[in-house]
Amino acid sequence: MAEKQRAVVAIYPGSFDPITNGHLDLIARGAKLFDRLIVAVLQNTDKEPLFSVEERTEMLRETISQYPNVEVDSFNGLLVDYAARKNASVILRGIRAISDYEYELQMALMNTRLSPGIETVFLMSNEAYSFISSRLVKQVFGLRGNISGLVPPVVERRLQSRAIEK
Repeated sequence: MAEKQRAVVAIYPGSFDPITNGHLDLIARGAKLFDRLIVAVLQNTDKEPLFSVEERTEMLRETISQYPNVEVDSFNGLLVDYAARKNASVILRGIRAISDYEYELQMALMNTRLSPGIETVFLMSNEAYSFISSRLVKQVFGLRGNISGLVPPVVERRLQSRAIEK
């Protein structure tokens, strides 16, 4: 008798402040690879984010609605503890450059030490998005540069409304 295969649940964690088209590319690819993908917004009190956790989760939900197996949530604390609560066996991370790999490798090894049952899967960024980071988008926008094509339209509108408020 065939054994029923367990659904693979993956978590794609990040600050997503703001969400970029690179993030969306990784979400689209992760949605194809895993039975369920949880995009988890980190509640990091050490940083002063541009958007609140609620705003980031709202924008993510708006931009990923076409993926029925993807959900958005937020968490604080250790990622492996959150993964255990969600019955996730995979952490999905994107790699843009060698510098990303060095940092991500350290995090993956620590997560494996803390929770040996959780695997980290690295996906290389699509070449078109390999230079995009949330930090860079914020810098370009802050200097009144053109960010269209770097972020989803909902994010661009929210950034524009923030600039008008100031």
